[in-house]
Amino acid sequence: MSFVWSAAVWVIAVAAVVISKWLYRWSNPKCNGKLPPGSMGLPIIGETCDFFEPHGLYEISPFVKKRMLKYGPLFRTNIFGSNTVVLTEPDIIFEVFRQENKSFVFSYPEAFVKPFGKENVFLKHGNIHKHVKQISLQHLGSEALKKKMIGEIDRVTYEHLRSKANQGSFDAKEAVESVIMAHLTPKIISNLKPETQATLVDNIMALGSEWFQSPLKLTTLISIYKVFIARRDALQVIKDVFTRRKASREMCGDFLDTMVEEGEKEDVIFNEESAINLIFAILVVAKESTSSVTSLAIKFLAENHKALAELKREHAAILQNRNGKGAGVSWEEYRHQMTFTNMVINETLRMANMAPIMYRKAVNDVEIKGYTIPAGWIVAVIPPAVHFNHTIYENPLEFNPWRWEGKELRSGSKTFMVFGGGVRQCVGAEFARLQISIFIHHLVTTYDFSLAQESEFIRAPLPYFPKGLPIKISQSL
Repeated sequence: MSFVWSAAVWVIAVAAVVISKWLYRWSNPKCNGKLPPGSMGLPIIGETCDFFEPHGLYEISPFVKKRMLKYGPLFRTNIFGSNTVVLTEPDIIFEVFRQENKSFVFSYPEAFVKPFGKENVFLKHGNIHKHVKQISLQHLGSEALKKKMIGEIDRVTYEHLRSKANQGSFDAKEAVESVIMAHLTPKIISNLKPETQATLVDNIMALGSEWFQSPLKLTTLISIYKVFIARRDALQVIKDVFTRRKASREMCGDFLDTMVEEGEKEDVIFNEESAINLIFAILVVAKESTSSVTSLAIKFLAENHKALAELKREHAAILQNRNGKGAGVSWEEYRHQMTFTNMVINETLRMANMAPIMYRKAVNDVEIKGYTIPAGWIVAVIPPAVHFNHTIYENPLEFNPWRWEGKELRSGSKTFMVFGGGVRQCVGAEFARLQISIFIHHLVTTYDFSLAQESEFIRAPLPYFPKGLPIKISQSL
């Protein structure tokens, strides 16, 4: 009996030593230098649960804010199973972006990489990323928007708003999503049968940002399941159309044609899976991000009568100077006569922070501000910490389009990262600006609008309206 007891004590002692060493190694990762201050959280899950703490429109993430106060503008943590250094100061962030494709590359935490596959085209960098960007800009860049899309965007937006007038309240975000899907889907995949297009659109519309919340919540698990089903069904539709197009050799002049052609080149970058995923991603991102920013702009304008009055004045002048009563928004009007509109868009983008976190990965040990970021660690850039910094923006939590007066309105900087950072600027930036501008133009020149009820805007951490943004519109007198 004494032998059994002694053996048990010995096993427990060994286990305690092993666990203690494991906990120590978890809390104190190896580093060829001085790690940034911070905490690695609990073993395996790190501080992931804290990261998902929800917060309001006018707040920085509590997760980030608490650690900034405790550790300073850069700190270490473990989220999504990856050792991570979080950056919140513009100069430090700029240094990381300056070394992009040298000491740092675009990457996601491993928890994100596995579901998509390491060979997924979205996770590539360097020349492959440049090629993806070049192809996408052929269909979504300024020239394509000017020559092929602006007229259709204008027509569809006008017709959708007209159908909503005097029908009671409706969700502004869903209305913008419907507009985008109606004109963008045929440009990406044309000649779909009505029932096929309806299936694709319905599944894309079902994909929101509500799923990216704390995994401990039942509602999150339900949302993830719904997103999984919608994604699966949407990808199947795209795959079926891709296969038929490839077999028929039919040329339709859409984005799908480009993807089929890319797959037939000798140096193939896009295999069929990558092409299908790129088409899917363009539709989802264009729909989700642009509709969120547009609806938030509507909320701000409804609550800021001075800004709304100035916007109406600008667009009334556009109508007055337009040649042809029934003409739609022209490229000249959009680019050169909507200065205040772009100030409103910039301010909405700054406050929306649609990309609350941007990821890079250190490919070698990098020293910044006296600290070492070890090779293989994820770097998490936090744009809201910059956009809501009172030393950069006066009264940063106030919606004030006039803060952009006299400033460059169309490009990013180290203090304005709404469309990405470094070499990875969003290829859909011009598309988003154009769609928002046209929607605002028709809304303020033709209708009176108001919020049908108070609507909460939550970040968890992706921003969204839990109950939508119900508005009412009626023909202006």
